[in-house]
Amino acid sequence: MSDDFLSQPLQFVKGVGPRRAADLARVGLLTVEDLLLRFPLRYENRAGLTPMAALRPGQTATVVGEVLSFGIRPTRRPGFRLFEVVVRDESGAVRAVFPNQAFLKDVFRAQQQVVLFGPLEHRSGGLQFTNPEYEIVRGDAEDSDDAHVHTGRLVPIYEKIGSVTPRMQRSLMHQVLAAMPEEVDDPVPAPVRQALALPPRRVAIEHTHFPPGDVSVVELNAFKSAAQQRLIFEEFFLFQAGLVMRKRRQSSTHKARPVQVDDRVRGAARKVLPFRLTDGQKVALREIVTDMQRPEPMHRLLQGDVGAGKTIVALLAAVVAMENGFQVAFMAPTEILADQHYMTIRRLMEHSRFRVGSLTGSVTGAKKRAARAEIASGTTHLVVGTHALVEGAVEFRELGLVIIDEQHRFGVMQRATLRAKGQHPDVLVMTATPIPRTLALTAFGDLDVSVIRGLPPGRQPIRTVAKPDSRRDEIYQLVRKELEQGRQAYVIYPLVEASEKIDLRAATAMAETLQSDVFPEYRVALLHGKMKSDEKDQVMAAFARGDVHVLAATTVVEVGVDVANATMMVVEHAERFGLSQLHQLRGRVGRGTHASTCVLVYQAPLTEQGRARLEALIETTDGFLIAERDLEIRGPGDFFGTRQSGLPTLRVGDLVRDHILMEEARREALASLDDPQQSSALMAYLSTHWAERFGLVDVG
Repeated sequence: MSDDFLSQPLQFVKGVGPRRAADLARVGLLTVEDLLLRFPLRYENRAGLTPMAALRPGQTATVVGEVLSFGIRPTRRPGFRLFEVVVRDESGAVRAVFPNQAFLKDVFRAQQQVVLFGPLEHRSGGLQFTNPEYEIVRGDAEDSDDAHVHTGRLVPIYEKIGSVTPRMQRSLMHQVLAAMPEEVDDPVPAPVRQALALPPRRVAIEHTHFPPGDVSVVELNAFKSAAQQRLIFEEFFLFQAGLVMRKRRQSSTHKARPVQVDDRVRGAARKVLPFRLTDGQKVALREIVTDMQRPEPMHRLLQGDVGAGKTIVALLAAVVAMENGFQVAFMAPTEILADQHYMTIRRLMEHSRFRVGSLTGSVTGAKKRAARAEIASGTTHLVVGTHALVEGAVEFRELGLVIIDEQHRFGVMQRATLRAKGQHPDVLVMTATPIPRTLALTAFGDLDVSVIRGLPPGRQPIRTVAKPDSRRDEIYQLVRKELEQGRQAYVIYPLVEASEKIDLRAATAMAETLQSDVFPEYRVALLHGKMKSDEKDQVMAAFARGDVHVLAATTVVEVGVDVANATMMVVEHAERFGLSQLHQLRGRVGRGTHASTCVLVYQAPLTEQGRARLEALIETTDGFLIAERDLEIRGPGDFFGTRQSGLPTLRVGDLVRDHILMEEARREALASLDDPQQSSALMAYLSTHWAERFGLVDVG
């Protein structure tokens, strides 16, 4: 019965109808359960309403009263008008002023009951609210709507959804809760609920939307009430149980054959190795090769800070696979990065018996057909490419290892599609953006994790400084000093071409300025994402040879460019970049034995968030610490700069705010799936609901 109620389409709920249902559907609210699991944005304590006669300047207050009058008042500023409304209660009246919001004349009407919330100030006309939050509680004095839903209590404030106002949502929520069965199906197993003393699901839902009067509004707005925490835990528990279930199903499959490692294979790997591995690289390689020798396919994430040497570890794993007769696919997110990997791997493999091929989107016609034929026949042993590798026409003779670089830039479906081109191949995904533990439990929760700590010997820490745009001459002098010593420099810009709307220095214009006005005796080249592939290759090759001294570029150099002689990185408009992106850019220098400097150029005044990013980068070069800080500043949705990162669609939980609950949920999910009495019902629920609920690939 309760399941039927919760799965009822919102369109057929009284007062919703097709138009509002369409608005709700646009934000993923399709059923009654979807609606009930959408948390309020915040809560207001309207139980302690302030009589208007008691209002004082400087206080923040909530008042409720009847609209006495309203209108638009012009000001001395041309085109600037004020909308004013006077509201009264039994004790007095107060004015509310809304600058330049003339449209409110169509919102307010005489005799409406309204709530105003905000700070008060004393102006020449007396006490007033300026631009307060407002809500129409009753349309007029005859409206019989239940006022106690909207005032006189702890009131939930919802985000407006199209035509569905916060007030409408509150009324709808109250109506749905009133019709809700006393008991509802609970996907969290009873032993878990009892062990953690979780309130019943129905009580948690009701108290989340309409909290009892003894709950602190501060606690509610921090999402720390018992009811809120219970629903957050439920969401995390189901998500983690699904990840564990998916991982166990993957482990129950078997690949074509596990690899064998003997002296011949070890010798082949040593021939490829251009230097001694660090301790961190050795540990990671051992974990990877151990997985490859198992009958179950490997699903492993290789993390390492910028310059930690992940690529050589992945290549050694590829040699092990190829020595066992398997093909290897190496997928990178951009052509420029794929081309760099191809050139590096081909150089390292030139004395081996294996053939390295390339397949990217720019390869067309006869070349593309020939590349595909060589992959299908097995003539190409290792192919480096972009998303072109996942196209339906690409077939492998015997794909045994899939390596995916900068995994967060691919959708989870692309990863699954490439994996499906083999007979359950081993999968190794890599990232130079260190993943905070909380995100590792979510986007990569079905993967085992290897971490390369530390940098190769001889690397020196990079000095990082922040300087305002006004000290440009000083910045250029620092660059000139490095150039005079035979070193090279990067100058990074956010845009390719100038924009009238955004006052940013564009790479195209500034490259010309650097060449003609700043460093005329040196060679300056331009590199950006809109250039053709062969043009990019020519510029990068010239920079690598030392023929180009200053590379003016956009963020195409964020990953993969490796020039040991480059010791100076200047990032223009550093306040506009994300923290992890700045760390990636900084990692383009400091790759040799010479001391390197990164200058973060910013335009004052800095926002609080912009200042926090720059300070974090100056304080540490540890990418793992920076990743944690970036997650705190930006939040999980923007951490990777893309919504294709495989992050779950979470309704109520926040990966940063609630990270302790996430870890607790994972422990409980593991225990529940190990318990035969709990696991069958939980697995049945997950098989039906998990993929749709979290917007990810199915647990199967």
